[in-house]
Amino acid sequence: MSTVNPPILVTGATGIVGSELICCLVSADAPVRALVRQSGISLLDKVETATGNITDVSTLLPALADVHTVYHLAAKLHINDPSPELAEEYHRVNVEGTRNVARAAREAGVRRFIHFSTINVYGPGHPDVIYDETSEPAPDTIYGRTKLESEEVALHEHPGTTVLRLAAVYGPRMRGNYPLLLKALGKGLPMMVGDGRNRRTLVHVEDVARAAMLVAEREDAIGKVYNVTDGGIHSFDDVARAMQSAMGRKERMFYMPASPVRAGFRGLEKTLGLVGIRSPIGPSLVDKLTEDMAADGSRLQRELGFQPKYSLKDGWQATIAELKAK
Repeated sequence: MSTVNPPILVTGATGIVGSELICCLVSADAPVRALVRQSGISLLDKVETATGNITDVSTLLPALADVHTVYHLAAKLHINDPSPELAEEYHRVNVEGTRNVARAAREAGVRRFIHFSTINVYGPGHPDVIYDETSEPAPDTIYGRTKLESEEVALHEHPGTTVLRLAAVYGPRMRGNYPLLLKALGKGLPMMVGDGRNRRTLVHVEDVARAAMLVAEREDAIGKVYNVTDGGIHSFDDVARAMQSAMGRKERMFYMPASPVRAGFRGLEKTLGLVGIRSPIGPSLVDKLTEDMAADGSRLQRELGFQPKYSLKDGWQATIAELKAK
């Protein structure tokens, strides 16, 4: 007599991590159900879809029927220079949305709840600090604060929770500042801001999916928080050169002092503001390019035996290859 494996529910299924996770789960022959906000979303053939919204509890109950594990990815992501009016929306989606999903999952008898967070909860980096899971979080952005609160909510509301704090995730579907950098370098513009020595912590999207599937299988991961990284800490210069190498370009970078660039962006912002136009770039972009963030991912490796598949060089080569194949 054959038994049918209970489905796995993925929220945030259409994002960079959600889509990769679904691919990996399907490849492992796991039955997958994706929570989507509107019907008609195109996913893999073997993926069941359930229409719902994490801010509406009534739509979650049907999606959670018979589910064994929830991977909760749905969130309002970080953006540069968010307006104060967005604070309420961040809280509604990231905090209360997580509360809705975790509580409904507990009541539905879901056994495991994998909650995705970010190393941004540690707050701004410092050149002499490497954050690990014992570091005191001190987020300084709306996104970081609401993600930290969402971690606390998930751990409180569902007894089978594991929290994954992701380093900067990259891959062929990435968004944010790394695609902008990749585009600039692809056009032969190796001119960046700062001195390139500020540290970065990254992880390839496939390794995120692999880490998530691993912790879902491990009872000893319940109630714990893990940083998910590629196992290294890299300078911004290292990242840019890895991109250039993957594109087959000469590895060379030239850096401009941050202060005058920041002042120039601030002037542009004010000038455009006088005529009612919001500048597409501002001082915060300089801050993002020059920020220092170093997080240690060894706990996941040490306690659960996780081994990242992609080094920085290999990860960017795989990313560029997939982008070229599209």
